[in-house]
Amino acid sequence: MQPPSSPAASLPPPTPTPQGTGFTRWVMLLGFLTAVAPLSIDMYLPGFPQMEKSLNGAPGSIEFTLATFFIGLALGQLLYGPLSDRFGRKPPLYLGFALYTVASVGCALAESVDALCVWRFLQAMGGCAGIVVPSAIVRDRMGARDSARVFSLLMLVMGLAPILAPLVGGWLLEGWGWRAIFWVLTGFGLLCLAFVAWGLGESHATEHEPPLRLGTVMGNYAGLLGNRSYLGFALSGGLVRAGMFAYIAGSPFILIHLYELSPRQYGWFFGANAFGLIACSQINAQLLKKSPPTTLLRRALWVPLLSSLFLSVMALAGWISLTWFAVGFFVFIASVGMVGPNANAAALATHGQMAGTAAALNGSLAFALATLAGALVGALHNGTGQPLALVMLLCGLGAWLSHRFLVRPAPQHG
Repeated sequence: MQPPSSPAASLPPPTPTPQGTGFTRWVMLLGFLTAVAPLSIDMYLPGFPQMEKSLNGAPGSIEFTLATFFIGLALGQLLYGPLSDRFGRKPPLYLGFALYTVASVGCALAESVDALCVWRFLQAMGGCAGIVVPSAIVRDRMGARDSARVFSLLMLVMGLAPILAPLVGGWLLEGWGWRAIFWVLTGFGLLCLAFVAWGLGESHATEHEPPLRLGTVMGNYAGLLGNRSYLGFALSGGLVRAGMFAYIAGSPFILIHLYELSPRQYGWFFGANAFGLIACSQINAQLLKKSPPTTLLRRALWVPLLSSLFLSVMALAGWISLTWFAVGFFVFIASVGMVGPNANAAALATHGQMAGTAAALNGSLAFALATLAGALVGALHNGTGQPLALVMLLCGLGAWLSHRFLVRPAPQHG
């Protein structure tokens, strides 16, 4: 009588050194699924004035649809992680993108700002499956170093979306109005469902998974929060990304209102920083051939700390200028391309059997911190660039301290 097989026995073996066209197609598919959040955030931004007028909203009311979307992203990820560990990676993707597609239709047909807020929340609750599950799939297939390489490639999506999505949104807006943006996102949701069905294999066996119980789920999350190394990696990556979202929230006021850049000039400025993020993520992928992600992360965390410290000192001293803002923003945002993939890979490295839960908490913490950082920029608004610089410093310093005092020295994962 043979012993029972392990959960991994019925699955293809991990690929420690991925390469070839099959690997490229696999990464492109995961990147397509991961694109749901940045596309849903950035594509409709140019339509805010038109949407506010069309829905008879009060000044600034459309911004609440963005806030509800972030709340949905933070909460929804906590649901899909345990579901993907218990039932496999594909069923939560079906559930998530089906909800996303229906909610996108609801957004396109909304007749009030309140209705749009509700549908945007549901859209985020569905779409965040595309954030959690691909990270878990990567962890199912490979170790920390190769995972960090894949996450670096997926950062191409995070960098390209801020460049392409507003351009596509503006084109749709001029030709067909703001509702067309959400019809396009509906089509995107349907494409994601098709790709999951016919292009993605299951990577997580569930034969020996225990029944899904609330107490177990909460216990797993509590265990992860009590794991110093996991928490240190998650917070260090999440806080740097929060600094990036603070920049997204606060830079329009600084660049357009204070320094009188036109919206088109701002778009080029925004795109240049996104290009820096892309370039840094691809440099990181090359560096991972020689150094483990934990080493690269430890070194990279100095960059957002020092760049935000520079911005804060210059702003508080009254020496800041558009040039120095441009330099500081570029360096901080570019560093996300190295910090994010390595922190993500390190956080998931030792939690393979519940990679979905670990990825969910990691992503939820990041978006919760991003929401707080954006709100803090608004709360501290004083008509200068100081609040944004100080919030970015708080994020950069918090990331460095989280890694310094929470991550235990340990054998490096290859």
